[in-house]
Amino acid sequence: MTVLIIATLLLILHWGLEYRRHCLNVASIPIRIHVNGTRGKSSVTRLIAAGLRAGGKKTLAKTTGTLPRVILDDGREAAIIRLQGANIIEQKYIFRYAAKVKPDAIVIECMAVNPVFQWLTERKFVKSTISVITNCRPDHLDLMGNSVQSVTLSLANTIPTGGVCYTSEVAQYPILKKVADSRNCKIHKVVPSDVTAEELAKFHYIEHKENVQLALAVCAEVGIPREVALKGMQQSHPDPGALKKYLISDRGKQIHFYNVFAANDPESTVYIINMVTEKLKNVEKIIILNSRADRLFRSQQLIDSLSGVEYDYLILTGEIPEKIEAYALAHGVKRERLFALGQPLTEKIYQKVWDLTENEAHVLGIGNIAGEYKYGAQIVAHFKHKILKENKGADRG
Repeated sequence: MTVLIIATLLLILHWGLEYRRHCLNVASIPIRIHVNGTRGKSSVTRLIAAGLRAGGKKTLAKTTGTLPRVILDDGREAAIIRLQGANIIEQKYIFRYAAKVKPDAIVIECMAVNPVFQWLTERKFVKSTISVITNCRPDHLDLMGNSVQSVTLSLANTIPTGGVCYTSEVAQYPILKKVADSRNCKIHKVVPSDVTAEELAKFHYIEHKENVQLALAVCAEVGIPREVALKGMQQSHPDPGALKKYLISDRGKQIHFYNVFAANDPESTVYIINMVTEKLKNVEKIIILNSRADRLFRSQQLIDSLSGVEYDYLILTGEIPEKIEAYALAHGVKRERLFALGQPLTEKIYQKVWDLTENEAHVLGIGNIAGEYKYGAQIVAHFKHKILKENKGADRG
C-alpha cells in the first residue's frame, strides 16, 4: 500500500512538472493563434501562416486537415505520424518542438470536436493570444449538440480570456460576441468586402473569399501590410483537401473533377456544389458520395441536402454503400440516377463516370476523404493521375 501511495505521488509530481514545462514552452512564443470553426480551419491556418512568414515573422503552423502537417518556418511541411489516432496531447509536443525553434508566432488548428476537449485544448494547451472561428454550421451534431446554436457554443470554447477573436460567422455572431464579452475578449466580425476576383484568380487552387479576408484581418492584427500578406498567401501550398478542379480529356469526352471532400458538412457541400454548377448548361452533373462506416449519420445528412441541388447521377462509394443506397431510395432519389459501387479499383469509378458522360461532365467528390484505405483520397489521386497520363500522351504525340 505504501509503495502504491509513493508511486501515485511521484506520478502526480511528474505531471505537475511536465505541465509547468509545457506552460513555459507556450509562454516563450509571443503570438499564439488558435483556429477553430466548422469549415475552412486548415485553409485559414495555412493562409495566416503564409501571410505572417511573408511579413517577416518566424512562424510555425500545425494543421489537422486532410493530412496532419507541421508547416515549418521556411514553408516546408512535415507529416505527423499517428500510431493510435488523433489525441489532443499532440498539441503539447508541437509546442515542445516550437520552443526549441523559438518562432515569433505559432498558428494551431483546433483538432478537438468534443466541447470538453475544445475547452481543454485552449485553456491548457494553446492559451491563444488570437482566436479565429471561421464559421458555425451544423456538423458533428452527435458530439456538439443537435442545433447550430449548440455547435456555436461548443466552438466558442476556444475564445480566450483577455485576447482577441476574429470570425467570419454572421448568423451566429451574437452568441460568439456574448461569450467573448464574458471573457473580456475583443471580437471582430470580418465580412468579405475588398478581396477581388482578380486577387483570388492568382491562387493556384480554388480559395474562398471568406478565408482570405479572415486571414488578412488576422495578419493585420499582427502588423503585416495587406499587400505583403496577400502575396505570401497566393504563393502558399494549399491543404491536400482544398477545393481543386482537374480537367481530363479522354476519348472525345471532357471530364471536370472537383475535390469537394473537405467540405463534408451539408451546408458547405451544398454551397460549393451550387457555386460550381449553377451556370452549367447541357452537361452531365455527377456526384460521387464517399461514405465511412462510423459516419453513417453524416452521409444521410448529405443525401438529404442533395435535394437542394441539381444533379444527374449519384455514385455511392466507400464502406457502406448499401445502407446509403437504401436511405437515398427511401428519401426520393430515383433508382435510375443511383449507382452503389462500394470500394472497387478506382478505375471502375472513373470508367462509370466516363460511361455516364455524353460529351462533357462535371463531377464532384463529396463526403469523407478518409476512412478505410483512405478511399476518398484514392479517388482524387486516380482522377489526378488521369491528367498526368493525358499530359504524357500529349508529350509523346
